[in-house]
Amino acid sequence: MTASTLLLYISLFLGSQVLLGFAFTLLRKRGSVPIAALLVTDEPPKRQSAAWSGLRAFRVARRTYEDAAQTQCSFYLEPVDGVALPDYQPGQFLTFSLLIPAAPGVEARTITRCYSLSDSPSPNHYRVTIKRVVAPADQAGVPDGVSSNFFHDHVHVGNTLQVRAPSGHFYLDSVGLAPVVLIAGGIGITPMMSMLRWCAQHQPQRGVHLYYGVRNSAEHAYKAALEDMANKLPQLRLQVVYSKPLPDDREGVDYQHPGRVDMALLKQTLPHGEHQFYICGPTAMMESLVPGLSAWGVASKDIHFEAFGPASVRLPKSEDKPQGVDAAIAIPVHFQRSGRSLTWNGKEGNLLDFAEAHGIRVESGCRSGSCGSCVSTLVRGAVEYDNPPDYDLLPGQCLLCVGKPRDSLALDA
Repeated sequence: MTASTLLLYISLFLGSQVLLGFAFTLLRKRGSVPIAALLVTDEPPKRQSAAWSGLRAFRVARRTYEDAAQTQCSFYLEPVDGVALPDYQPGQFLTFSLLIPAAPGVEARTITRCYSLSDSPSPNHYRVTIKRVVAPADQAGVPDGVSSNFFHDHVHVGNTLQVRAPSGHFYLDSVGLAPVVLIAGGIGITPMMSMLRWCAQHQPQRGVHLYYGVRNSAEHAYKAALEDMANKLPQLRLQVVYSKPLPDDREGVDYQHPGRVDMALLKQTLPHGEHQFYICGPTAMMESLVPGLSAWGVASKDIHFEAFGPASVRLPKSEDKPQGVDAAIAIPVHFQRSGRSLTWNGKEGNLLDFAEAHGIRVESGCRSGSCGSCVSTLVRGAVEYDNPPDYDLLPGQCLLCVGKPRDSLALDA
C-alpha cells in the first residue's frame, strides 16, 4: 500500500467519524430527528398496511368495456392523495358515496352502493367492473338501475369519487391450498376475477375450476383475459356456459356447455375430492346451487356465497323447520323516532321492507347487508340474520335490510 493510499483511507475514516458525531449531536439536541432524515433515498413509499376510515377521494384513471355489448365497464381508480393502497382480500368490495345529479322532477341526492373489486390487489389502483342495469321490458314502472347508469353515463376519466376502504366477508381462503370452485352468473364474475388473478400470481399450483354462466358471447366479460389465463395456467379449468348462444357462437370454442350452471353440470365435470366453493350470481342460481351443494354432501364451511340484491339464500340447518310448516308469527316492533308500533308477521322478508311497507322512511343503499346505510340502533330486543352481513356492526347496532326480529323489538328509526 502506498503512502498516498494510506492517507486516503485515514481521511475517509476520520470523515465518517465526524459525520456520525455530528448526526448524534443533532439527535441529542433535537430529540426527534431520525437518522433516516439525514440520508437521501429514492425508495418508493411503503404500502399501507391498514385500511383508511371514512371516505377517501379517488380519481378515475381509465375506463374499459369488458364485453362486446359494452354493458360491463371497468373503472380504474387511483387515490388522489397519492398514498399507496392497502391490500385487500380477493373477493371484497368497495363502497361508494355517489352524488346523483338532479333530473327533471327529481332532486339531486346522495346514494350508497357497493361494487366488487375485479382485480388482484395493487398498491397503485383499484378496479371495479359495473354492469349497466336496464329496466325489464316486461315490468312496467320498474326504473333503470340508478347507480350503474350513473357510472356508465356520467363517470369519466378525471372525475373524482368518494370511496370507503375494501370490506366484506366473501373472499378467498388464501392460506390453504385446497382446490377451489369459482361459480359466477353474469356480473357475479367480478369477485371471481379478483380471486382468479390472485391465485395466478400467488398460488399458480392451486387447482381452480371456474364455472361462468352468461347468455352468449355479447355478454361474455373478460373473454380474452380468461382464455389467456386458461392457456398459461395448467391448473385452471375453464367451464363457460351459454344459456342463449348466438348463431355464430361456437360450442367448444366460445363456450364449453349450453344451458345453465347447475348441479348436474358440477357432478358431471368436477373431479372427486374436497373443494372449496365460491358462488356469486342472481337469485335463481343461488337458490339452486347453495342448497344443492349442501345436499350433495359439501360441508357448510366449504360453501361461500354472495347473492345479488337481498341476501336471502341460506344453508339449511338441522334446527330448521320442515318445509311447509308455518307457525303463527306476531312480534311487536316499535320504531322510536317515527313513533310507530307495529306487529311483525313474517310477510315481509326483512325489517327494511317491513318499515317501507308501513310508510316509514329509512335510508338504504345496497339492500344486501353490505353498505351499512340502513344501520339502526337497537333500543330493545334482538335481530337475527339468515347469513352474517358483510357490514361490520358495532355492539347494539343492526342492519334492517337483512335483519328480522327475534323477539319484541324497539329500534331508533
